[in-house]
Amino acid sequence: MNLTHAPLRAATGAFILNSGLTKLGADATTAQQLHGFASTAYPQFTNMDATQFTKMLAVGEIALGSALLTPKVPSALAGAALTAFGAGMLGLYARVPGLRKEGSIRPTEAGVPIAKDVWLVGAGATLGLQGFFNGARRAGKRAATKVGAAAESAHDALPF
Repeated sequence: MNLTHAPLRAATGAFILNSGLTKLGADATTAQQLHGFASTAYPQFTNMDATQFTKMLAVGEIALGSALLTPKVPSALAGAALTAFGAGMLGLYARVPGLRKEGSIRPTEAGVPIAKDVWLVGAGATLGLQGFFNGARRAGKRAATKVGAAAESAHDALPF
């Protein structure tokens, strides 16, 4: 993990981990509300038990938050997961009626808590892209070093 990624990973990771831990202890009413909200945007969850759905969501958030907080997890991987999670949240914003002003992408008052999750997509994309390009740059430097060593070795083996 690049040291410059630490603040972003710590902030997002702690926030998401806390959210998952909170959902893990959700009561039946909260589970029903979360499930109903998500099922509106993602109908494939309609037939799933609300408690099971909430636990699944909680475990996913705990896993994502933990991955972001774990330095051994590459930033490209953590960023990709964060981007996917944020995109899912924005899917709620786009699909649940009443969260956006009529004919606009601007949020209603009820939509602001979900619309603000656009920062998750931005943070995830930043981590993912920087992690990917940093890894590609390191791989390129290693390859150049090996090619240079091989060329020098081949040159030294020449009879003239």
